[in-house]
Amino acid sequence: MSTTLATLLQELEPSWQIHLFERMDGVALESTAGWNNAGTGHSGFAELNYTPELEDGSIETKRAIDIAEQFEVARQFWAHQVKEGRLQTPSSFINPTPHMSFVWGEENIAYLRKRHAALVKNPLFYGMQYSEDPEQIRQWAPLMMEGRDPTQHIAATYMPLGTDVNFGEITCQLIHALERNPNFHLNLCHKVNRLRQNHDRTWNVGVTDMKTDKQRTIRTRFVFIGAGGASLKLLQRSGIPEARNYAGFPVGGQFLAFDAPAIAGRHEVKAYGKAEAGSPPMSVPHLDARKLEGKPAVMFGPFALKSSKFLKEGSRFDLLSSVNRHNVVAMLRVGSQNLKLVKYLAQQASLTDVDRHAALIKYFPQAKPEDWKLITAGQRVQIIKRDPVQGAILQFGTEIVSSRDATLAALLGASPGASTSPPIMLNVLAKAFPKQMAAGWEARLKDIIPSYGKKLNTSVELTNAIRQHTSTALNLPYLEVPAELTTTSSAPVATVSDDPANKALQAV
Repeated sequence: MSTTLATLLQELEPSWQIHLFERMDGVALESTAGWNNAGTGHSGFAELNYTPELEDGSIETKRAIDIAEQFEVARQFWAHQVKEGRLQTPSSFINPTPHMSFVWGEENIAYLRKRHAALVKNPLFYGMQYSEDPEQIRQWAPLMMEGRDPTQHIAATYMPLGTDVNFGEITCQLIHALERNPNFHLNLCHKVNRLRQNHDRTWNVGVTDMKTDKQRTIRTRFVFIGAGGASLKLLQRSGIPEARNYAGFPVGGQFLAFDAPAIAGRHEVKAYGKAEAGSPPMSVPHLDARKLEGKPAVMFGPFALKSSKFLKEGSRFDLLSSVNRHNVVAMLRVGSQNLKLVKYLAQQASLTDVDRHAALIKYFPQAKPEDWKLITAGQRVQIIKRDPVQGAILQFGTEIVSSRDATLAALLGASPGASTSPPIMLNVLAKAFPKQMAAGWEARLKDIIPSYGKKLNTSVELTNAIRQHTSTALNLPYLEVPAELTTTSSAPVATVSDDPANKALQAV
């Protein structure tokens, strides 16, 4: 997030001084790192928690469509950075990886069938297939079918336009590009201790060099806090009234990882299942094809990890130190209202390797315990906020909190996170720099984001134009949406372009 914002600001105002402070000795080593992040280019294709079934039996698609729109903005941003030489070969950070939803049981199958019917009416979801045929599903994901009970009734959707993204690699490449401008200053091994606003609305940012223990103060017109789980504590140190409305609930995560070519080379999709009844959205199981360090890998999870840390490399006192008189009541209230979540975390904390393997074979029936290793992913801090209508609530998602004068903004929350960093940072620009936006930034942003200010899902023509542009720049598959697609269309038949990026794309 911070690197995306710095990249935008440097392109819009290259003469501005930008200081980025990182407490570790390298960038993207926390939640953004490849092994600490599931790498899903979140576009709403497979994540069933983005499309809940309503009481009347219909499927709510708004959030999935909104996330798909945001990911298209991210693709445009990355395509522009490739064109400008700030990002290198696209395959170093983004790769075509179909997205699947996979369920079993009559109730879940009925839900998935309705979900597919609701989504394929939209241009952004054109090309998604649905099948209950085991042989078809075997073609999509052979490891998920081999050894499976042939009497088990299953169903899946398959979206060939999905991606696997290495957000750590994107961050590192953008940082290298930023450093080519002498007005950008990267400060590693630096810890932010103080945030104090002056009478003229500027900020004094007190930092400590962790190697030398020297302290200094930077005076700035604008502060963005993009410190992952640590953002909450820094937001609280700012003293802005808006910080009083928030608290944080830390949840660690673990994955089973496979990197043997015999396994990783045979699973080429990201397959998302449905969370068990009573489980929170963060528990949605998925068997993910990854491309890390130039090699294929497969990860399964997540398994929740009880932790009081706000960062993977944080302190076990992080949660306790974030509690104050403004948020303690909200935290207690949310805890009492989310006993199922508390129970779920307690159960997860007691899992053994045998338990994890039992969960795995529901998706990978022939998996062997000796083939995987348990890895700890990045730390997530879910938002607890004071809602004016509902009171204190536990919120799953990503949120920007800003001061009333828009001189400070902080990012809180988790998924879809990095996938939507460009559109989120565009919103930060609009709120923090309205004069500059009106004086020319908006026009320049349209060169970076050609669809800026427009919605793709309402226009087949715009969807085709933007996707063809980004697919070419990022070497990704492209499907032409037919002009006659309407909200009453049945599941369509797609055609695949002749672009070289589509060689591995199965015609649908």
